[in-house]
Amino acid sequence: MAARTDHLVTSGTFSLDGGTWEVDNNVWIVGDDAECLVIDAAHDADAIAAAVGDRRLVAIVSTHGHDDHIDAAPALAARTGAPVLLHPADLMLWKQKHPDTSPDGELADGQVLTVAGTELTVLHTPGHSPGAVCLHAPALGTVFSGDTLFQGGPGATGRSFSDFPTIIDSIRERLLTLPPETVVRTGHGDGTTIGAEAPHLDEWIARGH
Repeated sequence: MAARTDHLVTSGTFSLDGGTWEVDNNVWIVGDDAECLVIDAAHDADAIAAAVGDRRLVAIVSTHGHDDHIDAAPALAARTGAPVLLHPADLMLWKQKHPDTSPDGELADGQVLTVAGTELTVLHTPGHSPGAVCLHAPALGTVFSGDTLFQGGPGATGRSFSDFPTIIDSIRERLLTLPPETVVRTGHGDGTTIGAEAPHLDEWIARGH
């Protein structure tokens, strides 16, 4: 059976720079009936574990270190034995939320993760955070963009450790070069496609948001 993508929305808070906001997060589960991996263990380890079911959890992949994307990761790892993977440039963000633990492994640009016979290539896309990554699964025709690219523009860059020119470079060089029909599965909200977003790059730069 080919890998499929299951989708879960969990709710909680995001805190950074002294502020806290209510957020809904997309949790993506890629795999088949035997094994899967979780992209962004957000807020609710119980709900994510229930969605995984009796499948072997290969890895818990964090697209970046903001607390709303990693808050449930240690609890899910403890329940399943799966390693938590994060790009090392976001370790300082992880430590703000989980000072007494560390991720189990590092993500690196070009690294290939395999689940249910399907390859996901790690694309380092800094800007929203220094260690932000996207996961490109050509066989599924999709890219999991975390908070780097959304329907309507780039992720936010107004807080610590983020940079607008950097995220624009990441999107231009790493994401908009993907096939236009590639489905973008985002960290929050509705998805989009590369082809739908690519024509608007100059608008985003002009907005500088």
